Amino acid sequence: MNLTLIDRETWPRRAYFEHYFTHVPCTYSAVFKLDITRLRASGKKLYVTLLHGISTLVNRHQEFRMTCTADGEVGFYDQVHPCYTVFHKDTETFSNLWTAYTPDYEAFCAAYREDMAVYGDRQGMTGKPDVPPNTFPVSMIPWASFEGFNLNLQNGYDYLPPIFTMGKFYEEGGRVLLPLAVQVHHAVCDGFHLCRFVNELQELLDA
Repeated sequence: MNLTLIDRETWPRRAYFEHYFTHVPCTYSAVFKLDITRLRASGKKLYVTLLHGISTLVNRHQEFRMTCTADGEVGFYDQVHPCYTVFHKDTETFSNLWTAYTPDYEAFCAAYREDMAVYGDRQGMTGKPDVPPNTFPVSMIPWASFEGFNLNLQNGYDYLPPIFTMGKFYEEGGRVLLPLAVQVHHAVCDGFHLCRFVNELQELLDA
């Protein structure tokens, strides 16, 4: 894990960062409809495949790997890993697990299965210990679909990583669609970056 600090004096995004981080702190969210028709037809496991696809795109673009250090410096990790939720039916609670990202899909799926086997039934907020700082949150709400979703973080204006929430998939016009909510910090991520991310994720799923 490497963290590269930003030189704000030469950073092309300096004015935008200062505006949306300090002067007008601003996060925003959007919901997109992912077409998972081909993914469903492929027989691949839905959750782990989406985790890998999202992680691949997060690691492709620097704006989704940003962080603030304890002393207020801004930087980006060379690699980040998904920290995702698993649901416990017996207690109707969830736990957070994380799996080390690798571009290799089969290797990632194997690591995910191992983490689920070892930590999947552990109760409590943190199911898998030793969560590294270079993670980003992903959750699934498979019981209902949604067209709008927003997280209200009281102390979230210094939180730079993206937050992903998926809902229940449904059929529409012969396609299988899945809602994906993405919450980002405007200081590091504009609408252009978010739309590029979603479009590339769709291309990945189509492939």
